[in-house]
Amino acid sequence: MSSYIPVIGLEIHSELLTKSKVFCTCSAEFGGDKNSRCCPVCSGMPGTLPIINQTAVEYAVKAGYALGCSINKFSVFDRKNYFYPDLPKAYQISQLNLPLCINGLVPIEYEEDGVKKSKNIRINRIHLEEDAGKLIHDDLNGVSLADYNRCGIPLIEIVTEPDIGSAEEARCFVEKIALLLQYVGVSDCKMEQGSIRCDVNISLMKPTDTEFGTRAEIKNLNSLKSIYRTIEFEIKRQSRLLDRGERVVQETRRYDDNKGETRTMRSKEDAHDYKYFPDPDILQVNFTDEDLARIKGSLPEMPYQRLERYISAGIQEKDAKIIVNSKRLSDLFDDTLKVYNNPKSVANFVIGELMRRINLGEIDLEKLNFTAEEFAKVIEMADTEKVSKGDAKEIFREMSEKGGSPEEIAKARGMLIVTDTGKVLEAIDEVIAANEKAVNQYVSGDVKVFGFLMGQCSKALRGSATPKVIKEELEKKLKSLVG
Repeated sequence: MSSYIPVIGLEIHSELLTKSKVFCTCSAEFGGDKNSRCCPVCSGMPGTLPIINQTAVEYAVKAGYALGCSINKFSVFDRKNYFYPDLPKAYQISQLNLPLCINGLVPIEYEEDGVKKSKNIRINRIHLEEDAGKLIHDDLNGVSLADYNRCGIPLIEIVTEPDIGSAEEARCFVEKIALLLQYVGVSDCKMEQGSIRCDVNISLMKPTDTEFGTRAEIKNLNSLKSIYRTIEFEIKRQSRLLDRGERVVQETRRYDDNKGETRTMRSKEDAHDYKYFPDPDILQVNFTDEDLARIKGSLPEMPYQRLERYISAGIQEKDAKIIVNSKRLSDLFDDTLKVYNNPKSVANFVIGELMRRINLGEIDLEKLNFTAEEFAKVIEMADTEKVSKGDAKEIFREMSEKGGSPEEIAKARGMLIVTDTGKVLEAIDEVIAANEKAVNQYVSGDVKVFGFLMGQCSKALRGSATPKVIKEELEKKLKSLVG
């Protein structure tokens, strides 16, 4: 394997978060009863005419800006002709020679063999097209059923240059693309729902070769794990073929997740096989400078901008990157700061307690049982010593599992710290009386026993006073004994 250089390009398909489909008014919402979100247009009935969704076009342009692309002021839609049951018209409305976005650049950071690396991945193009339907294969009865609810959903296809050289680079790149699309607000990138999928094109070449090898395309990968494993398998498969003096066949393959291997689907088509031609029913898209300035000006704060803001607020860079690398987490962090503006303290709680529970699978950021206001309150209560740090974690645990107000949880469980100086002094007197030997050691100059006495006092008070108050009163009492 070491004698070959992998050459990898990706085609990432991401559904856009529009309310309706790209060429008709059917709902674009995920799910629904089978074939319940279809109309004559998206189901390909003769005589129907498509009308382009302007929001979908603008979302595609926003994605282009997020990925560093140039935007074509003049763009055309084409018909990509092929027959397959998931496409009722027998052609897909897509774009070939004049896509919306071209020449992008996306930087990635990754780690291989314990070494941190960075790289720029070029984007060849981003074009807008319609998604196909979903086929459900019933092997038991030997039939395939078609659900056209997804047919016509607006889809952007992000095509890279062959700049990717490993499975880890590919994984990090897809992860970065999903993050950028989520930040810009054009796609939810939920792989489990099929809203982002990836085709992998991979070939091998020797260091002395001047041309790329013959490539295989693996279709419809819907998880980072499957993308990684597919590339690793294909590198091994193609290496073995070349080592035996055999040639790699240009073909389309599919990944079998159960067996961890790819299998042949069909011979690989080229663009001319689809007989592309401009769609006569859809007008070309024209942008003015004012149009593009308005769309670009509507872009939200992007990850690198939030990262800079967090670092300038005093958050450590490594912690800021963890927060920024999840839009849901970053949004929660920002919403929390709107209620309790203490960036360092909130970041510490997020990185420590929140991330710990997320990693344990106890918290799902998509389904939180608490609000940002409640999250802010429990952190503030710990900072202002209304509850102890340990009790704040317990309160948060209950909030994350069952919901509820942090104040009410603390009150119900007797965790609120209400300092009663008289009670503190009474507890100290009891501890001193019960630990005469330790007190005598302290009076004799052995100050190390202070920690023991402090612990006994804290145990006796059971959180009804802050460590600061206990320490101050205990020191006063012991000094009076020394004097």
